[in-house]
Amino acid sequence: QVQLVQSGGGLVQAGGSLRLSCEASGLMFSIHTMGWFRQAPGKEREFVAYVSRSDITPDSQDSTKGRFTASRDDAKNTAYLQMNNLKPEDTAVYYCAAKHRISGLSDQNPISYNFWGQGTQVTVSS
Repeated sequence: QVQLVQSGGGLVQAGGSLRLSCEASGLMFSIHTMGWFRQAPGKEREFVAYVSRSDITPDSQDSTKGRFTASRDDAKNTAYLQMNNLKPEDTAVYYCAAKHRISGLSDQNPISYNFWGQGTQVTVSS
């Protein structure tokens, strides 16, 4: 049984930092792209960042470029999302997700992902 267990998150002031973790089990972690998505109240789930391999530069959406970085440690079956210079508009529930790396599906589309973490709340106060 595949499980993605998230940790991290919480309440932080604007300009602060947080790191989210996502530990995977039940799948061959190294061949899965790990994505990060977020969903704010009343909004659709949106792409934040993804990392396909530890030796390939991760990608993130335009509004978080230079502030958020996805990474992974295949030895620990864990993906990370480092979030710096947080803004109030970053407030949302954040999810990690996994998809087979060679699925041919978009890395930025949530419907491409097969497995999801439980979500963790990130709240940024102004």
